[in-house]
Amino acid sequence: MRTYTIKPGRTEELIRLFTDHGLPLYQKYCGSLVGYYTSESGTLNQVVHLWAYRDVLDREVRRARLAEDPLWRVYLDQSLPLVEHQESRILRPTSFSPTIELAE
Repeated sequence: MRTYTIKPGRTEELIRLFTDHGLPLYQKYCGSLVGYYTSESGTLNQVVHLWAYRDVLDREVRRARLAEDPLWRVYLDQSLPLVEHQESRILRPTSFSPTIELAE
């Protein structure tokens, strides 16, 4: 799970950038989107996204491939100036969590 706190008034711009440039790359390399959300209450100006991986090693391998793509650097150069803070968490499912079909 990754949470970005976006500069006020810039959330829609970040979502457009991600939709047009980041999402196609994430889908190519990282595969299984669980959800992509914006905050409506609590801490505002936040974007949260969740991606499913087989395990931590699968995540590392996939993200390393993503980082090697020159288009990813272009996307980061455009999107990172909109971000004030980011936080990442590795979440492990409980025994009763729904199963998510993982992309190859």
